[in-house]
Amino acid sequence: MKIDPYNNKECYLKWKEQNEGLIPKIGKGNSDILLRYLNDMEIGINVGAGSKKGARSYIRLKALREKNVFIMKKVFKLYKRDDITKITEEEVHALFSGMENGTILREDGRRYIAVVDYVKIFKAFWHWWIKINRKNGVEIKDITLDLNTKQEKPDWVYLTEEQVKRLYDSAKPYYKVLIMFLFDTGIRAPTEMMNIKVSDFYNDFKELQIREEVSKTFGRRIKLMLCSDLIKEYIKNNNLCLEDYLFKVKPQLVNLYLKRLAIKLFGDKVSPAGQKYSELSMYDFRHCSCCYWLPRYKSESALKYRFGWKKSDKIHYYSELLGMRDTISEDDLLVDVTKTEIEQQLEKTRKENEVLQERMKNMEIKMGEIMEITNQMENAKGGV
Repeated sequence: MKIDPYNNKECYLKWKEQNEGLIPKIGKGNSDILLRYLNDMEIGINVGAGSKKGARSYIRLKALREKNVFIMKKVFKLYKRDDITKITEEEVHALFSGMENGTILREDGRRYIAVVDYVKIFKAFWHWWIKINRKNGVEIKDITLDLNTKQEKPDWVYLTEEQVKRLYDSAKPYYKVLIMFLFDTGIRAPTEMMNIKVSDFYNDFKELQIREEVSKTFGRRIKLMLCSDLIKEYIKNNNLCLEDYLFKVKPQLVNLYLKRLAIKLFGDKVSPAGQKYSELSMYDFRHCSCCYWLPRYKSESALKYRFGWKKSDKIHYYSELLGMRDTISEDDLLVDVTKTEIEQQLEKTRKENEVLQERMKNMEIKMGEIMEITNQMENAKGGV
């Protein structure tokens, strides 16, 4: 069984049961079309061309439901349309550009963030609408073609190795283990982290198996270079059995503790990655871990394997090359110069050997000639 830290499945199924006939505040037409869409996504049918095949996860279904309900409410409020499929290209562009530039604000008067997430959700819905109509011989215009889906990278909290050590030294014993485990492994938290069992450790706790069924991308077995002894002692002190989960936590409470500790140690300043130290969360350690391991791994493919990435661009996305430095030294240069000199000396020696060999051959030829002359002279004397 895979642990769902945020109870996405339970929340989604409960919402679906409560709103099976009619989703409130979006109108009958919108309610019918959205429920039909969500049902298709549950079983993975009529997904847009180029989209991932198969049933959508409950995390995804929850996002599809929440953001589409939001969009439908906004469209009704702004354009008096109770059927989202009747929206025009101009209206949908005006909606998202307004959210982006601040002319359309939240209920609390603040600007929307991550507007691109809403755009992507609407594009997915509209491509589904195009597909089911095409099956019935009806062509629907793609009004989402010119929508901006460029995603701005969110800010995060960057901690140096020294700052992680300070955080570790100041934390309570339980959180010491958690912090060093997150920093060492770079594991996805809380999703992958909360599904780690004692039985997932190998080689005297020097290796960790992140199982296929709990990983977002692929299973992997990685080496623990910083937290092995801590984990071993933690498991022993807590009498954990093989099938026990390593960390039974409530993510919100852990993040709250980390925020309080970070602001106590580093203040409410902005970290080099753009987010304030007071906003530190478990997931930030994945970024910090990437920054730590990037200059230490000799191969890009090995680094991607450790973090469960399929694409190389994730390396820059997570590290932004923070903490990197130019590591070339005079010793490195000396090695290259010395290597060149040795190669040149070897080439010189090779040529000298060739000359010597040629001389030896000439001498052998001359000695042969001399021997032949000597034999002829001896033969001539014998004849007299």
